[in-house]
Amino acid sequence: MAALDHFCELLSRDDDRIELARACLQIAEDAYPALDVDGYVGEIERFAKRLRARLAHDAAAEDRVVALNEFLFDDLGFSGNTDNYYDPRNSYLNEVLDRRTGIPITLSVLYMEIGRRVGLQFEGVSFPGHFLVRLRLRGGMLVLDPFSGGTPQSEDELRERLKRVIPRGATGGIPVASLPLDQFLEPASNRQILARVLRNLKGVYREADKPERLLEVLNRMIIVAPDSAGELRDRGLVYQRLECWRPALKDLADYLEREPDASDVDEVRAKMMDLSMRCARLN
Repeated sequence: MAALDHFCELLSRDDDRIELARACLQIAEDAYPALDVDGYVGEIERFAKRLRARLAHDAAAEDRVVALNEFLFDDLGFSGNTDNYYDPRNSYLNEVLDRRTGIPITLSVLYMEIGRRVGLQFEGVSFPGHFLVRLRLRGGMLVLDPFSGGTPQSEDELRERLKRVIPRGATGGIPVASLPLDQFLEPASNRQILARVLRNLKGVYREADKPERLLEVLNRMIIVAPDSAGELRDRGLVYQRLECWRPALKDLADYLEREPDASDVDEVRAKMMDLSMRCARLN
C-alpha cells in the first residue's frame, strides 16, 4: 500500500506539478515491486545531460528537436514496438528504458521528459488512436510522432490517421477531410496522459484475463480519475471475480449512487443482490 500512498501524494498536486515520468514509474511498481524509481528518473536526467552537452546554448527549437531525435532514436536506439505492440512491458516506463522500445504513449512520455529538460516545452496530444507530441513555434505548431522516430506530421498525414480510426457515419455527414484539426490536437493534461497509460494496461490485462493485475491498474485509475463512475463499476466487477465480496458490493453501490440512471442499472442491481447474500454468509 505504500506504493499507492506515494502515487496518491503525487496525484494530489496541481496538474502541472505532477512529475510525469515518476508517476509512470510508480504505475510500474505494481508489476515490479522492487523497482528503483529514483534510479530510473536519474537515468532520464543523465540522458538529458548528455543531450544538453551537444547543444549550443542559443540553439533554435527546431535544432533541438533534430538533436533530440538523433540522440534518442539513432544513438540510443529507441523505437516503436511494432512486433509485439500489446506486450504489457510497452506500457511500463522502466521496461521502455531497459528494452529501448515501447508504444506511442510511453515513448512520448520519455520524449517529452527529455525534451523539457533541454528547453523544449512539449505537450502531449491524445490524438485518436495514436498519441502524439506537439511543440508551439513562432511560425505555428509542430506535431511529432515519437513512435516513428519523432517524425513531423503534416496536415495530410494527420487527416489520414483520422480516416483510419473515425468510424464511418460518426461525423454527422461531415467528411473527415473537412473536420477542423485543432479539436484533435488539444494538449493533454498530465492526468489525462496517465489515464491513457492505465487504459492501455487495462485493455491488455482484460484481454489476457489477469484479474489481479487488472485490479492493480483500476486502483491507480481511480486515483487518477476519481470522478469516473465507470472505473468504479469495473473495479467492483473485478473484486467479484476475485471473490472479494464486500469491496465488490461497495464499489457497485457507489457506482449506482453516482449513476442512478445508468444503462446497466438492472444488471448491476442483480449482481449486488447476489453479493449481499454472499456477504451475509460471511457474518
